[in-house]
Amino acid sequence: MTTRNAERNSPGPTVRIAGPAETHCPYCALQCGMTVSTPEDGPQVTGRDFPTNRGGLCRKGFTSATLLNHRGRLTSPLVRNPGSGELEPCDWESAVARIASGMRAVQAFHGADAMGVFGGGGLTNEKAYLLGKFARVALRTRSIDYNGRFCMSSAATASNRAFGLDRGLPFPLEDIGQADLVLLVGANPAETMPPMMRVFSDLRRRGGRLIVVDPRRTATAQSAQLHLAPAPGSDLALANGILHLLVRERMIDREYIARRTTGFGAVLQTVAGYWPDRVERITGVPEESLRTAASWLGTAERVVVLTARGAEQHATGTETVHGFINIALALGQVGSPGGGYGCITGQGNGQGGREHGQKSDQLPGYRRIDDPEARAHVAGIWGVDPDTIPGPGPSAYELLSSMGTAGGVRGLLVMGSNVVVSAPRSSHVAERLAALDLLVVCDPFLSETAEMADVVLPTAQWAEEDGTMTNLEGRVIRRRAATPPPDGVRTDLDVIHLLADALGRGRHFFSRTPELAFNELRRASRGGIADYSGITYDRIDAEDGVFWPCPGRGHPGTPRLFTDRFPTADGRARFFATEHRGPREQPDAEFPLHLTTGRIMSHYQSGTQTRRVSELAESVPEPFVDLHPGLARRYGISDGDLVRIRSRRGEAFARARLDQAIRLDTVFFPFHWGGDRRANLLTNPVLDPHSRMPEFKACAVSISRQPEVEGAPT
Repeated sequence: MTTRNAERNSPGPTVRIAGPAETHCPYCALQCGMTVSTPEDGPQVTGRDFPTNRGGLCRKGFTSATLLNHRGRLTSPLVRNPGSGELEPCDWESAVARIASGMRAVQAFHGADAMGVFGGGGLTNEKAYLLGKFARVALRTRSIDYNGRFCMSSAATASNRAFGLDRGLPFPLEDIGQADLVLLVGANPAETMPPMMRVFSDLRRRGGRLIVVDPRRTATAQSAQLHLAPAPGSDLALANGILHLLVRERMIDREYIARRTTGFGAVLQTVAGYWPDRVERITGVPEESLRTAASWLGTAERVVVLTARGAEQHATGTETVHGFINIALALGQVGSPGGGYGCITGQGNGQGGREHGQKSDQLPGYRRIDDPEARAHVAGIWGVDPDTIPGPGPSAYELLSSMGTAGGVRGLLVMGSNVVVSAPRSSHVAERLAALDLLVVCDPFLSETAEMADVVLPTAQWAEEDGTMTNLEGRVIRRRAATPPPDGVRTDLDVIHLLADALGRGRHFFSRTPELAFNELRRASRGGIADYSGITYDRIDAEDGVFWPCPGRGHPGTPRLFTDRFPTADGRARFFATEHRGPREQPDAEFPLHLTTGRIMSHYQSGTQTRRVSELAESVPEPFVDLHPGLARRYGISDGDLVRIRSRRGEAFARARLDQAIRLDTVFFPFHWGGDRRANLLTNPVLDPHSRMPEFKACAVSISRQPEVEGAPT
C-alpha cells in the first residue's frame, strides 16, 4: 500500500465535537454555504441555503469533512535533521526558534529582501492581511507574493485599467441568470463549480442563450446554444473579430460609448483589421459561427460577458481580457442591471486574498504600495514610519525563480500554497527551492512543497478556525469553526504571531484573534478601493454576507458597481486597443501540438486535499491527457495507454483519454498531480508584461506512446 493510500484508509486524529457550524466550503470561490457537524462517528457536511448554491454542493464540498480527521494530518512541527536529512518531529518552541534564527541569519548575510514570503488565495482575509503585514513590518522585506498571481491577475489588471476597480463579479451571481445572453470565455463551471450551473439553468428557462468559448467541447459547452472552439491563445483575435462585426452591423451603443467611456476611437481602428475570414484563419472558428455570435450579442437586450483562466492565463492575458471588456462596453452593458463584464474567480478567497496586502505591489484596501498617501495611512494603523515599509517586490514566478541565487531570495516562508505542483516550469522551481538556505512551510498535510522544507508547521483547516472570505461576487462572508484543531496544531494566525514575537516585533501584532485582526483590517482598508470599514462580524452574521465597498456601518454595501460612474479620474470606463499576438510558443516540427491545462470535477488545485479523499481519488486515481481519436490514431495511441508529453522544459506522463470533444491539434492535461505526472513540468513561465501571469494555457508539446515498465510509478 502506498503512503497516500495508507493515509486515505487509516484513522486519523480524533475530532472533538464543537459544532454544528454554519460555514462555507473550503474549495472554490463560490464559497457555497454548508453546515458542518461533528457527531461521534465523524464530521459531516450538509448543504446550506446560500445565494451561490441554494443548498447544493459538488462532490468536493460533500466530502470536504473527510479531511478533518484524516490520517495524513500533521500534528506536530517537523524539523529536518542535518545528519540524517530526514524531517523529524519536534516541539513548537524549538521549531519557532529554529525559524527565527534562520530568518535572522538569511537577512544578516544577504539583506532584508533575501527573506521571502509566499501566500495563497485560499487564506482568510485576516491571514492575508497579517501575512502582508508580517512581511513588511516583522521582516521588512519587499519579497512577498502569492499564488493568486497564477489565477486572476490578468483579469484584475485589465479591470483596474478599464474600470478603475477590480471585483471579480461587479454584480451578484443571480444577475447572470437574468441576462438574455451570456458569453462565457475559458471556463467550465459544470466541472469546476457545479452549483454555479443553476444560474445558466435560470438563463435557459427565461429563453436566454449561452455562448461558450473553449478549445474543448466541455460539459459546459455541451449545455450552450453555441460553442466556439478557438486554438489555444487565439481568444483575443476572436474578441476583436466579434467587435468588428458588431461595429460593421451597427449593433453597438454609441450613446453609451460617448457618455460613459473613453478610448473607443483607437479600438475602432484596431478591430477594423479583424474581418471574419482572417479571424477564422487565426482561430479556426468558422466564419458562420463568428457571425452568429455577433448577431446574438448585438440583438440581446441584456448581455453578460464572463472570462476565466482559459482566456487569462497567457502572456497576453491582460490584453485578451481587454478585448472582451471592449465588447461589453461597446454594447453599453457595463453597469446595467443583468448585464456587464465579470471574471469567474477560481480560488476560495481569490478576491479577498489580493485586496489586503499579500500581493507584491499592494497594501490593504487594494491600495498601491508605491502611493505615498496609502503608505502613510497604513503605517499609521501599523504604528510604523512609512519610510520603513518596503516598496513593490517581484511577482510570484520571479520571486520563485530567484530563490537561492545571488541577489535573490535565500529563505522562504510558504503559507497556503504548494508551489512544487502549481508553479509553471515546476522542475526549475523545485531546483530553486532545494537551493534555499531556509524553507518553512505551513500546511495541514505533507504536500510536495512541505516534503522539501527545513521546517514544517502543522496548521488548522477551514472548519477549525474562524475568519472571513470574499467570494467571487465581492461578498464578504464568515467562516466559522465547527471543531478545535487537533492537539499540536496551531492556526496560521497563531504562526504569524509566534514568529513576530520570536523576531522581537510582537508589539506590532496586537490583533491576536480573527475578529480583532478583521477589525484592524477594516481600519487599514478605510478609504481604499476595497473598503471594508463598514463590515463587521455581526453584520455578516445578520445579513449572510456584505458586499464591498462598504465605507461605513450605516452603508448597505454595494452589490452592483458602476451603475452611475466608474471610479476613475473622469468617471468614465476606458477602452484599450489590443492586437492579437498569440502564444509565445507556437507548434513546430519538433513540438507540433498545443497543450492546455485546467481543472476537473474530482480534484482541486495541486490536489493536496482532494488526492487524500478516497471518494475523489478513486473516481480519478491518476492523471490523464485528453486527445482527439484522430490524433491518437496518428501516433498509435489507444485509450488508456501511458503517454509521454514533452515540451521544451521537460516531460511528463499520463494516461491517454480519447475524446472527440477536443480539437485535433490540442491536448488537455489537468494539473492536480505531482511527481512526473505534473502538467506544470511542461508549461511556459513567460510572463504577461502587465499582470505577470505565466502562460499556463498554451505551449507547444509532442506526444508519444510510452511502453509500460514493470515497477514504474503509477
